[in-house]
Amino acid sequence: MKRKIGILGCGWLGEPLGKNLIDLGNHVNGSTRSIERISQLKQSRIRPFKIDISALSNNINSFFDVEVLIIAITSKSIDDFQNLIKVVEKSTVQHILYISSTSVYDNSNSIVTENDSTNDSNLAIIERLFIKNKNFKTTIIRFGGLFGYLRKPGNFVKPPRVLKNPEGYINLIHQDDCVGILSQIISKNVWGEIFNVCSSSHPKRKEFYQKEVFKLHGLKPEIEENSLNNYKIISNEKLLKRLSYKFKYNDLLNL
Repeated sequence: MKRKIGILGCGWLGEPLGKNLIDLGNHVNGSTRSIERISQLKQSRIRPFKIDISALSNNINSFFDVEVLIIAITSKSIDDFQNLIKVVEKSTVQHILYISSTSVYDNSNSIVTENDSTNDSNLAIIERLFIKNKNFKTTIIRFGGLFGYLRKPGNFVKPPRVLKNPEGYINLIHQDDCVGILSQIISKNVWGEIFNVCSSSHPKRKEFYQKEVFKLHGLKPEIEENSLNNYKIISNEKLLKRLSYKFKYNDLLNL
């Protein structure tokens, strides 16, 4: 079924997601804070809007003339999101996909599920603003670390950076899988849920980053062996059961 979809934040994730949704037959509005990005979004067949939620104007109402709103921006301003929600409440938006992060969970040296408590970060508070609002149904997506294409893991600890927590574990998700999962949630009308989203494999940081840094730079990072090695292992079991999604990049040691 064709839908009118808005993507607030057409950057590294939002633009390829918009292109995918258009390929599936949907109409997509997309926002950027940069006037220079407008032409790029047009080339991607996305209807472009210049929007900054820290300074919402009165001439952006047509952006919110959609059924589904995907929020893929990095802002953590509670005040700005409260103002944004007021605008959304007056719009035709029925469903929201809010892109969050597994950083809302503190390290617990254990496996973490959606039933575990979150911290008091701004991001967790913003999640709750959407979850509690009865004017629309929100699904929260808590992504692990994002990688893919120009965002290469071998640069995450590029020398001379020192690798900390070498005995901790990796929770990563490739851009292609982000796009695939978000598209499935929309097509299957999965609303009012919270999902942890990362690949199923969780190699140790030392093993993973030594391999990725060497692959990209031909050397291995220095290891801080005396790190506390605090960690969390993000479970994606709920996502797998609910969507039956097949990851494209699930084995992180064989990228």
